[in-house]
Amino acid sequence: MRAKALITTADEAVAAIPSGATVAVGGFVGAGHPEMLTAALERRFLKEGTPQDLTLFYCAGQGDRGERGLNHFAHRGLIRRVVGGHWNLAPRLGALALANEIEAYNFPQGVLSVLLREIAAKRPGIFTQVGLNTFIDPMNGGGRLNARTTEDLVERAEIDGQVWLRYKSMPVNVGLIRATSADTRGNLTMEREGLIGEVLPIAQAAKNHGGIVIAQVEKIVDQIEDPKAVRVPGMLVDYLVVSGGKEHDQTFGEVFNSAYVSTGHDTSAVPVLGFSERQIIGTRALQEVRPGDIVNLGIGLPETVAAVAAQTGRLAEFTLTVESGPIGGVPASGLSFGCSHFPEAIVDQPSQFDFYDGGGLDLAVLGAVEVDPEGSVNVTRFAGRFAGVGGFMNIAQSARRLVFCCSFRAGEIEVAREGGQLRIVKEGKHPKFVNQLQEVCFHGPSAMARGQQVLYVTERAVFELTPSGLRLIEIAPGIDLRREVLEQMEFAPQIASSLQPMLLPDFS
Repeated sequence: MRAKALITTADEAVAAIPSGATVAVGGFVGAGHPEMLTAALERRFLKEGTPQDLTLFYCAGQGDRGERGLNHFAHRGLIRRVVGGHWNLAPRLGALALANEIEAYNFPQGVLSVLLREIAAKRPGIFTQVGLNTFIDPMNGGGRLNARTTEDLVERAEIDGQVWLRYKSMPVNVGLIRATSADTRGNLTMEREGLIGEVLPIAQAAKNHGGIVIAQVEKIVDQIEDPKAVRVPGMLVDYLVVSGGKEHDQTFGEVFNSAYVSTGHDTSAVPVLGFSERQIIGTRALQEVRPGDIVNLGIGLPETVAAVAAQTGRLAEFTLTVESGPIGGVPASGLSFGCSHFPEAIVDQPSQFDFYDGGGLDLAVLGAVEVDPEGSVNVTRFAGRFAGVGGFMNIAQSARRLVFCCSFRAGEIEVAREGGQLRIVKEGKHPKFVNQLQEVCFHGPSAMARGQQVLYVTERAVFELTPSGLRLIEIAPGIDLRREVLEQMEFAPQIASSLQPMLLPDFS
């Protein structure tokens, strides 16, 4: 008979992690992150100086922009290398990378989540076109973030006359995962978790490489009545750490919100927007959503699409999805991003990205930090820090139609509506439409070759992507074309022969 999972403390469990191991950690922002385990690992290192030289592997950003989540790994000597999808929520980790003190890679979140399944099956990696002609392409740096990082973990390959990227597999030695309940044999269920994430492939990958799996759970139950509810079978779990709810908040923003694990139609959690540049952008982007569309909204400005849809009674016309797995409902924001209010279904993250990568999204509404003349977009490098690409690259390359949302200029912009016209009360400090990007995360010419339809929506102007680059197609009433659009850009766009007026929202 197989051994049962050992029920132990967090400190005792992490003592089994050897130096030099590759540690895969599950979670999305704070949802599904095993905070008790990562905090215990940090304590052990600070007290005993071990383990050392770990490789940290994770798919989505896990952190609170402070000390929780993957920030626990941010110590010289504790980690040697990081392979991750998003860095912005773990600034202490990012600081080590920017200081050239660790090896650091940034790969697309969807690629990493699916790569875990390839690692579990001991296949040679994942072949995909996600990342071609961006900073992750080996021709442009291979996703390496600093000079210390030299090994090629992604390579170009030609298959049937097409160029693909191969993201290489690597052994996983330790899996740190989280669930809600476990029975005495270690079978895990996730009834109070807002997502499933990639708990199963993490566990399979570690087990198949002779490693260990440590699972943080809220409670132990005698028996799990429905075997279909088990997300990770007990045969994969070596250690069980019972949190009792401590360091087990549903997200880093909320202790528990039943809406994230329930079905329903309540939209009271959707914020009501007052007039601002955000409301203008959200209203214009919503015009691109068609009845029946399957949609992904990025974090930040794109979230206003859901808010405007709720204000105008359009939420039921289309299906909102989140890359972490929720389908239907309304995506949560802030430190609860990754969950959804009253989802219709929640699938695991690799399966969600399978659907996205295959062209399942009708429309994606995403943010943009910078846009260049050929319609390429940067979302990762800005203001002296590195945010990371997250799920942006998979989503931006696979959606049939794209809307990029951003204010026309960055930094403290203020607008007003007067007599049906838009007035710029305070201009933004920094240009968003620039001659050269700090980093290419979305490649405009490649999007044209794929046949994608791409718009760039701001509070005062709308552009479309053409084979010749950006074309201005709409301008808000009251906006001076030369002074408030063209002179605020670092390049001259094409201008449509007949500029159309943007419709300003008025929900009063």
